[in-house]
Amino acid sequence: MTTRQDFEQWIQKYSQQIEIIRQSSHQLHASVNHFYDGDKPYGFHLDLVANGVHEFGHLVCRVEHDVLPLFMGAYYHDSIEDARMTYNDVRKEALRLGLDVEQALMAAEMVYALTNEKGRTRSERADERYYQGIRKAPYAPFLKMCDRLANYRYSARDANEANRHMLEVYRQEMPHFLKSILVESDDIRFRVPKEMTSYL
Repeated sequence: MTTRQDFEQWIQKYSQQIEIIRQSSHQLHASVNHFYDGDKPYGFHLDLVANGVHEFGHLVCRVEHDVLPLFMGAYYHDSIEDARMTYNDVRKEALRLGLDVEQALMAAEMVYALTNEKGRTRSERADERYYQGIRKAPYAPFLKMCDRLANYRYSARDANEANRHMLEVYRQEMPHFLKSILVESDDIRFRVPKEMTSYL
């Protein structure tokens, strides 16, 4: 079982690589003029998602080898959906950023799993097929929870009308959302920590 101390030590060990991944993801979204909440660089949101990995990752991370894929997944989770990348682009980018073949594949699977389906509405884009994909990819349920937690925290603290609306949307979706990402498995890589669900 990974302890918080273990996980913090691993993050410190790979801090330079994680920072390179972070900067690369920020540049990617800036290159396609992708913003968060209208006027913030999209990297602002990516950092919030990665903060969730930093805060709760010790509860799901199985081994040291999975640390870089987890952060790659966090920083690149919207790269297919919003930054014109493909699955193979993500895998190749992970290799370029120093992940090994197995790590790059794991990261690409996470990113692909978190990519919305085609749809005209929010419910069409996050349909059962979408959640089924999340439940099948190691760490994807956790990463989706980090994404939701980032959006939820931001909406709760920023008082404009659009964010108040989204906060209410997240509250209404919560039972269905949790039911859709929770997996019964002995493999901790599919776990959504109770600490996160309790917080929400």
